Amino acid sequence: MRHTAWIVIGSALSLAMLACSSQIPGGLALPTLPQVDQLPVEVEAIPTWAASAGEILELPALEGFAAHYEALSPGVVAILTYSELGAPHDGQIPTGQGTGFVIDTEGHILTNHHVIDGAKEIEIDFPQGIKAWAELLGKDPDSDLAVLKVDLPGLQLVPLPLGDSDSVRVGDPVAAIGSPFGLAGTMTVGIVSALGRTLDSERPAPGGSAFSAGDIIQTDAAINPGNSGGPLLNQRGQVIGVNRAIRTENFTVSGDAANSGVGFAIPINIVKRVVPLLIQDGSYRYPYLGISSLSSDRWTLPILEQLDLPPDASGAYVTCVTPGGPAEKAGLRGAGSCDSEGLAPGGDLLVAIDGRSIADFNDLISYLVQHTSVGQEVIVTVLRDGKEVDLPVTIGPRP
Repeated sequence: MRHTAWIVIGSALSLAMLACSSQIPGGLALPTLPQVDQLPVEVEAIPTWAASAGEILELPALEGFAAHYEALSPGVVAILTYSELGAPHDGQIPTGQGTGFVIDTEGHILTNHHVIDGAKEIEIDFPQGIKAWAELLGKDPDSDLAVLKVDLPGLQLVPLPLGDSDSVRVGDPVAAIGSPFGLAGTMTVGIVSALGRTLDSERPAPGGSAFSAGDIIQTDAAINPGNSGGPLLNQRGQVIGVNRAIRTENFTVSGDAANSGVGFAIPINIVKRVVPLLIQDGSYRYPYLGISSLSSDRWTLPILEQLDLPPDASGAYVTCVTPGGPAEKAGLRGAGSCDSEGLAPGGDLLVAIDGRSIADFNDLISYLVQHTSVGQEVIVTVLRDGKEVDLPVTIGPRP
């Protein structure tokens, strides 16, 4: 039987082997539906660390990825994690590994939340041969980001310049640098395959469903277990995404997930919003509508007929509204209870927000990621009983 799975690509290291062979601690199942909105708030100004880092290493596109690798790879680190305090000093083999990269000259390093989740000790290995223990400053399982800090006053840190993920186009060449299967300093190349994908959050939502992280970049650049937390670069040598997960039907004999050309990265503009608050507060709050909806892969003609919708219908179909949430207070209608299974007609079809058309649930998430914050009032337009209805909704904090 063929098995398809969404795999987070921070790798667990086998305790039974002394070599750097890695294994995945268990594949994530395909996202179950309905999905739940769970979206980051916009920060008004680009943080100073992002602006300064973006000016440090600006290379012309004609130099190519080889020149970018030479200039930027000193800022890409391998991360080893240990499950017990003090155990590394006793010679214990690390229990997990991934990738990170330097984001400023103060010693801040960015990686995925799932790379360091559960770790008691975190080791940073620089390409220059220097190793250091890292302090965890903040983590956000919803965007799957974490910020670490090292204290290396004698080391000249190389921050990677941050780009603009809003300017990314499908077909743009990209390169990933990371530590697949423990092979530090590996570069792979490909293109941007799609934009605006959604992935499940690392934090489950109440009731057993999953919050959704949106605006995800899809790429065919080869990323594998161990690439998690590494940079996805554009032709200018700027980071446009943080590699997070793959979808695959291929597994090695040892059970490791193998690249199938479908990888996913967190867009760097989300990083610019989340990271300053992780450094400042250690955590990050997300705005919240309180609806569940069908994902785009369920938007088929049989489903439209089942929901009594026309064949040209588009938008985010509200399968349920969370009791007491912002959407319920605003009067949005779901098709049924959030505890019920199956699909039923009668839910609102959300077709626009603040006057902007919404093609599907992914599109709704992308808009909220880019343009909303907690406490902000938005106008959602829904198709109800064949008529468009405008409803003001005050965005609340994610529970």
